[in-house]
Amino acid sequence: MKQELIDALIRLAFKEDIGDGDHTTLSTIPASARGKVQLLAKEEGVLAGVDIARQIFHTFDPDLKMEIFIPDGSEVTSGDIAFTVEGKVQSLLQTERFVLNVMQRMSGIATTTRQYVNRLKGTKTRILDTRKTTPGLRMLEKEAVKIGGGHNHRIGLFDMILLKDNHVDFAGGIENAIVRAKEYAWKNGKSLPIEIEVRNFDELNEVLKVGNVDRIMLDNFNVADTRKAVELVHGRYPLESSGGITYDTLRDYAETGVDYISVGALTHSVRSLDMSLKAVNR
Repeated sequence: MKQELIDALIRLAFKEDIGDGDHTTLSTIPASARGKVQLLAKEEGVLAGVDIARQIFHTFDPDLKMEIFIPDGSEVTSGDIAFTVEGKVQSLLQTERFVLNVMQRMSGIATTTRQYVNRLKGTKTRILDTRKTTPGLRMLEKEAVKIGGGHNHRIGLFDMILLKDNHVDFAGGIENAIVRAKEYAWKNGKSLPIEIEVRNFDELNEVLKVGNVDRIMLDNFNVADTRKAVELVHGRYPLESSGGITYDTLRDYAETGVDYISVGALTHSVRSLDMSLKAVNR
């Protein structure tokens, strides 16, 4: 599914940007003209999107030749050249902005994720992303999180059963929600992990009584209550902290002993990394 969605995104992006033709390029550049461009980093960060860029170039023009010098996940600084691409100038100009948009966005996410991951060094806690992603770009944004050293919580609504507050309330309570989820998975032959969100200790205790889940999410627990919850659960279920956790408070939560911390800010409010795709003068 991942590759299918990426392929569809590439096709849609070209349709959106080029329409019935890049008339600026078509009117000024001969079809026979050939040239070369290079991807230049203009600030420090973690590079992400090189493999996607290769797919974009190849999809638009299979004759474009790409030479990669710096792979995804590498730390770059201003002036580093990640890759060069050579071929028809018309093709290079028509793919330029799409490639930059993808790589700047993905590199921004990877850079932010790496900062969060580094802040947790020495703890057992792992950083998770969320579904707070840009519609249509989720696969790229979640891939960028992985490139930065984080982990994907789930891709979408199809690969995990996550019983959140609204599911619990509409189902008539925690026990109803868990029982129905287990029955649904069994009847439909779905081997899906089940996670449930709890908002307080009453709900946490009820989940511990009912059981039949694979992970418990502590929603908007403060640090002190998170530590208390870790002691109460005592390793019976993996615990995930979520809600309102910032870079500044991240380490405090990790030191309580939670297994995961999910951070929406990895994808919903990052700054793109500055880079450019410039012509190489021969």
